[in-house]
Amino acid sequence: MAKYGLPEEIKFCKKCVMPNTRPSSSNEYKHTAAREHDFIKFDKEGVCSACRFNEAKENNQINWEEREKELLELLEKHRSSDGSYNVLVPGSGGKDSAYTAHILKYKYGMHPLTVTWSPHLYTDIGWKNFQNWIHIGGFDNYLFTPNGKIHRLITRNAFINLLHPFQPFILGQKTFAPKMAVKFNIPLIFYGDHPGEYGANISIHQKGFSSEIGDKGGSSGFSTNYLNPDEKPEEIFLGGKSIAEHIKEGVNYGDLKIYLPMDQRIIKENNIEFHYLSSYIKWVPQECYYYAVKHAGFEANPMRTEGTYSKYNSIDDKTDGYFYYTTYIKFGYGRATQDAAQEIRNHHITRDEGIALVKRFDGELPRRYFPEFLDYIGMTEKEFTEIVDSFRDPHLWKQENGEWKLKYKVS
Repeated sequence: MAKYGLPEEIKFCKKCVMPNTRPSSSNEYKHTAAREHDFIKFDKEGVCSACRFNEAKENNQINWEEREKELLELLEKHRSSDGSYNVLVPGSGGKDSAYTAHILKYKYGMHPLTVTWSPHLYTDIGWKNFQNWIHIGGFDNYLFTPNGKIHRLITRNAFINLLHPFQPFILGQKTFAPKMAVKFNIPLIFYGDHPGEYGANISIHQKGFSSEIGDKGGSSGFSTNYLNPDEKPEEIFLGGKSIAEHIKEGVNYGDLKIYLPMDQRIIKENNIEFHYLSSYIKWVPQECYYYAVKHAGFEANPMRTEGTYSKYNSIDDKTDGYFYYTTYIKFGYGRATQDAAQEIRNHHITRDEGIALVKRFDGELPRRYFPEFLDYIGMTEKEFTEIVDSFRDPHLWKQENGEWKLKYKVS
């Protein structure tokens, strides 16, 4: 039996390089190291749902002029006359949030409040881009940094129990936005790219959401079934431990609550809407990058990002690379696969070029920030390796001459 609910038959998309082991959704608040996932869908022609989603943007399934009219109507409904904030844009100042906030403010005349859940460990370029977003792009911003002691504890536990060191960041990033929207009475939240662009099982015709669902990494979001997370602390897990366990071990519940989803009744009572700008404007990641460079002072990494060939995606956190590396261990695809698949869908590289890039860079262990990451989670390299190896599924991995090898590779 395959771990993590992996498909028994491993396939790769005929158009891009994504395997059918890519999760399309999960519930971060449940705990099981071998939990069942929903995976990206493949059609009868062997093409993944992300490719089909992107095709639909180009083959007249969407009338972009009509979509922009819908956007204008939506914004007009929420436009304020007293100078108050009328749209909330979560983000870090990366290319996507910089593009989204700038378009909404300077093209459509909205007054956005930007909100940021702090990375675990800022990179130099990440901090610079965040500052440029505010000071060059020109935005009001709330930066929230969670209790560092608790954040490290949950990160360590998430690595040990789930091989998912990014879990506390993802949870905080997703739950912070609606809490700030309620606090400032802003019923409209705008993200950048639609999760369907990356394989989430959501129709291209769905534009607004009553609550957050899905994400481009396939491992964010939370169940919209939760009403009040205070009611069943034994059923909600952080870092693979229930809230009840944390409390028994002496962790203050107040320090954990920031990670928990807001009571869905409050979201409904405040009529909070979640939208993706790419539902209304044709979204091309490279164009977002160039726009962010021009209008918000965004800068790419001066060197290639470890684990891939790109320089401008997810570069603000020193722990980013270990999220993608652990995804490679559990699901058999890494950061280069994600980047190549996206660029193939947007016609920036061919599939053959993508395959070559995946073979060269996928699964590379990030070394640049490795000592800092190990210190952050309180581990030796030996302990790190032992935990990583314990999560390798025999369905995906084999050993040859003492080295781990993937059984299935794109070709």
